[in-house]
Parts: sequence; structure tokens; C-alpha cells
Amino acid sequence: MVGFNKVILMGNLTRDPELRYIPSGTAVATLRLAVNNRYRQGEEWKDDVCYVDVTVWGKQAENCNEYLSKGSGVLVEGRLSYRTWESDEGQTRSKHEVVANTVRFLPKGKEQEPQESGEPQHAGEEDVPF
Repeated sequence: MVGFNKVILMGNLTRDPELRYIPSGTAVATLRLAVNNRYRQGEEWKDDVCYVDVTVWGKQAENCNEYLSKGSGVLVEGRLSYRTWESDEGQTRSKHEVVANTVRFLPKGKEQEPQESGEPQHAGEEDVPF
């Protein structure tokens, strides 16, 4: 069976990038991304936030560390990855994360904010058919 694994996310960093180097000398940065989904429920706008961990490798990781900070807007293209590890207490832990192929820096300030008139209208909680 053939698979397809591509993720495209746009959001803001919830903290500064964390840069480290693996023993081979390759840079790896961890980004924590908040992706907002805004929808209308009745006359009110509601926000649903999804937090995603993103791993960036190589020169791109160093650039993220140098030019991005908490609150920066980014567009991330990559693939979804699942990893497991053993904690210090001996428990098996796991999580999904995005391994980035491309991280694009978005403009800061008002240029980044969506216009309310252009907001997508998603089904509100009362509109969900289940």
C-alpha cells in the first residue's frame, strides 16, 4: 500500500526555539507551534488552539534559532513522525511531531493578522452532526 505523509501548518511559536547539536555536529531545533482555528458559534467568534512540536534540522535549525522568537509566525511544511522513548522513571513515552522540510518566516505585526471579514466560517459546536 502506498502512503502519503505531508503536513502544512501555519501558526505562532509559543516559546523561543531550542537549539542543540547531536554528536555528529548537526544542528537540531525544537519549535512549539500554536495553530489557531477560528470559527463562529452563533454571534461569537471562538478559538480552538492546537499545539504541535516541530523538529528542524541542519542550517535551517540554526536560522530558526537566530531569527525566530516567541510569538513569531511561521509556515511549516514537513512530515508527521511518531516516536517513543523511555523516561527516567522507566515508563515508555510516545508522541507525534512534525519533522520540518521547510520553515518560512512570516511577517510580524498587523500584516500577519487575518482580517475578520475574510475569516473562514467553520461549523460551531452546536452544528456538529454527532
